[in-house]
Amino acid sequence: MKAVVKWTDGRQFLAESGTGHSVVMDGAPDHGGRNTGPRPMEMLLMGLGGCTAFDVMEILEKSRQDVIDCRVELNAERADGVPAVFERIHVHFIVIGRNLKEAHVKRAVDLSAEKYCSASLMLARGGVEITHDYTIEDAS
Repeated sequence: MKAVVKWTDGRQFLAESGTGHSVVMDGAPDHGGRNTGPRPMEMLLMGLGGCTAFDVMEILEKSRQDVIDCRVELNAERADGVPAVFERIHVHFIVIGRNLKEAHVKRAVDLSAEKYCSASLMLARGGVEITHDYTIEDAS
């Protein structure tokens, strides 16, 4: 996996993935940015959310759950000093579907957290406390 991050102006950077997708990252105005894109640490948090959501949806589809929507809300706490690393992250899934079985949703969330989500496992091994939970909404 490869990526290139190129400085464009102030605290703005253009990141391009090895697959050719680009995203602008920027800093807050009080740090020389113009607020034209997410902060790099926000990108890391969003990457974690995407990684675990990918796993959960794949597991639920394989277990033939009728999922209509899935949203992941992440709440992170960072250290006060420098480096302002993530200390705690809470991952909350909202899974909406028809006749969803709670055991399947729980299993999907647990498997992602404990076995499949590379981002979550990497951060946890680095000392970040990561917790997960879920809410199921019936769309029947």
